[in-house]
Amino acid sequence: MIFFPAIDLKDGQCVRLLRGEMDKATVFNDDAGAQGKAFADAGCEWLHVVDLNGAFEGKPVNGAAVKSILDAIHIPAQLGGGIRDMDTIAYWLNAGIARVILGTVALRNPDLVRAACKEFPDQVAVGIDARDGFVAVEGWAEVSEMKAFDLAAQFEDAGVAAIIYTDIARDGAMQGPNVEATIKLAASISTPVIASGGVASMADLQALKEAGGDLLEGVISGRAVYDGEIEPGEASRFLKG
Repeated sequence: MIFFPAIDLKDGQCVRLLRGEMDKATVFNDDAGAQGKAFADAGCEWLHVVDLNGAFEGKPVNGAAVKSILDAIHIPAQLGGGIRDMDTIAYWLNAGIARVILGTVALRNPDLVRAACKEFPDQVAVGIDARDGFVAVEGWAEVSEMKAFDLAAQFEDAGVAAIIYTDIARDGAMQGPNVEATIKLAASISTPVIASGGVASMADLQALKEAGGDLLEGVISGRAVYDGEIEPGEASRFLKG
């Protein structure tokens, strides 16, 4: 399994939100590039980056901060937030992003996901963010009538590199991940699943590893890393071993 430390970008700064609320942002670092380098130097194998402003506005907003991260690291990074068309997908992949994450557009325009997977094999992931089991979009501002499991199943034959599953109620709350729902999803599809939301301690990483280490590609954590509850290098070694 891979440990993905999260860099969430708002107005060029590294922040964490509480349950996706933009007005409940805590700034942890105003130098995104330095933060990315710190994670890489600690021994992390991947970075998870989100353009929070972009997720709300439907277009890239924190491009300068993303580029500063790419310039500072030697490891791959996946990026989500505001990526809604083929031109933007191509732009970021050409800029050095290893994998783009399609969220809102996966629900609104699943044909784009299929086309992108065909055009850019192994470089397209789908982000499924669930509130009470239903898919939330537009930066989590809207909850759809689509169940998360049903959306994931739609892309079984599309060539999606990974499904990133986030339980919004747990995100940033430091209350532990939704292990049961995450493992249930991972067991129901063949696409690799990355767990996200609420991972607050090494004990949470151990719980996910024990429950479904053979089913999960990795785990994302943000606030716990910035708060010092999880040391990213240690987490990477633990999950890898």
